[in-house]
Formats: sequence, structure tokens, C-alpha cells
Amino acid sequence: MITGYCTNGDAVALSAAEPPASLRPDVVWIDLVEPTKTEDLMMEKLLGISIPTRDDLKDIEPSSRLYTENDAVFMTASLVYRSDTEIPGLTDVGFILSGGRLVTIRYAEPRAFGLFKAGMHRIPGGCRNGAVLLARLLETIADRTAEILEQAVDKIDGLSIEVFGDKAAARRRPPHFLEARLRDVAGHYRLVAKTRDSLASLSRLLTFVYTVPAVQGDKDSRELCRSISRDIQSLSEHAAFISGNITFLLDASLGLINVEQNAIIKIFSIASVVLLPPTLVASIYGMNFRVMPELEWQLGYPWALAAMVISAVIPFFFFRWKGWL
Repeated sequence: MITGYCTNGDAVALSAAEPPASLRPDVVWIDLVEPTKTEDLMMEKLLGISIPTRDDLKDIEPSSRLYTENDAVFMTASLVYRSDTEIPGLTDVGFILSGGRLVTIRYAEPRAFGLFKAGMHRIPGGCRNGAVLLARLLETIADRTAEILEQAVDKIDGLSIEVFGDKAAARRRPPHFLEARLRDVAGHYRLVAKTRDSLASLSRLLTFVYTVPAVQGDKDSRELCRSISRDIQSLSEHAAFISGNITFLLDASLGLINVEQNAIIKIFSIASVVLLPPTLVASIYGMNFRVMPELEWQLGYPWALAAMVISAVIPFFFFRWKGWL
């Protein structure tokens, strides 16, 4: 699907079934979403540039992600998408500045694009050219990334309260509660890790964008890119801090699981020690020797039971006194 956007923010549909002879001069942004081969060929003919394929966008070599060819600037960044799901991921998005227009190629739907389209009419000074649009789009992407990190912080704080709740709440926990929280921690870690990768990609892209003549020639775009670059740096540091908190939460959860397991093992250990003396008494009087004076004793049975009870009670209270229970 191909959609063009004019300087006033209006959308114009472009179809490969009825290809236009030329692009309207007021079209400053062309958004290609999962373009077909036919649509790629149509845009290459209209723009006079080569449109990167999905495989081209996936190339991780810096020289293949940021370059200039025939006065057209080609850039690729990795953006977070599906951040509200249990399986967040990264999608490679291509940005092209050519002939005063911005061209984007993507095979997913990062939320930042929807937010940018909704606010295009409110861009100060309007959508004058592709350089302005690129700077404003990168600003929206940075804002959306900051929002993803804020949501991650809120969820991690809630998870921390669940893990480190008061003792009364800990006693009411269902079985395998902490094990389930480990899966939640892993999900949050994946999201923050993907966000850090995206921020690193955006940082490289902004460093390159700042040297592009079309951006250097526009004062507002140049200053905005510089501001976004500082924001990306701050977000990267914040993401590293969040990642450290998640690591602490993971280690603490594993520690609590070990404590619970040790408590269970301690109960069995104490029970075996408490029951050992009565077992010894019962074993002695369970022997089948011919000469055992107690066997003829009328009160032998109740005294043997009393000896077993006393031998079990004494270790129990001893452990209580030591604070082991």
C-alpha cells in the first residue's frame, strides 16, 4: 500500500493498478507499507531512485544502512513495534530523502507512524519539505520510545511490589507465584533490550542525518535533529538504568525462590530429626531378644509410648528456643 501526504497534511492514495504519470508537486511524503514488487517498480519510475527491498533493509552493515546515492539519501533504522504485546520486536524502516520529498518503506506498523500522521496538521510552519518531515517524524519516534520506557517502568514497579509485598501477602501467594513472575521479568527485559537496540540504531541515524545537506540547509530541522540526538542519548542512559533494575528484580526473585525452597527443606529436616528419637525407642523395644526385662513389665507399653513422646517433644522445644522454627 502506498500513501502520499501533501504539504497541508492531506493523504493521497497511489495505486499500482492505475499508476500516475507523475507525482503531484505538493506531495512531500510517500509512505510505502509492505509494498509489492509492482509498487516498488512504479515508485522507482516516478522518483527516479532505487527502492530498497525488505532484504536490503535487514542488512546490518552500516555502509548499507546509511549512504547517499545520486543525490538521494538512504537511511535505515530499527524501530520497536508490538510493544503492548507479550512478544515485542524490531522492524527495519527505510527513510529516503530525494527531490525535497521523504519516502518511508516499512513492513510493520510502529505506533509512532500513526501518531505522526494524526498530528501532521499541527506541525509548526507546515510540511514544507522532506527534511522537515524527517526531523518531525524522528521526534515522534523518540517521543514514542520514551513512552514505551515509561510504561515499562510502571509495569516493573508493579511487579516489584508483587514480589516484595508484605509478609501477609506473601503467605497468601498461590503455588508457583514467583516462577510466574520470572516469566513477566523476562518479558520486560526483552522489551527494554529491544528498545535499547532501537535507540542505538536511531543514534547512528541521527548522527548521519545531521550531516545531510538538506537538513543542514534548514535551520529548524538542524536544531530539531540536535535536540532529538540529545533526547536519544538520555533515553539510552535511562534504558540502561531500567535494565539494571530488571536484573536486580530477576536476581531477587531467584533469591526468594531459593529461600522458599530452603524453608521447605528445613521443615522436612526438622521433622526427621524430631521423629528420630521416637524411632530409636520403638526400634529398641521392637527387637526380638529372648531376655528383655521390660517385656514382662506391666507398665512397659505406656512407658515406652511416653518415652517416645518425650523424646520427640524435647528436640522440638530445643529448636524453638534456638529460633530454628
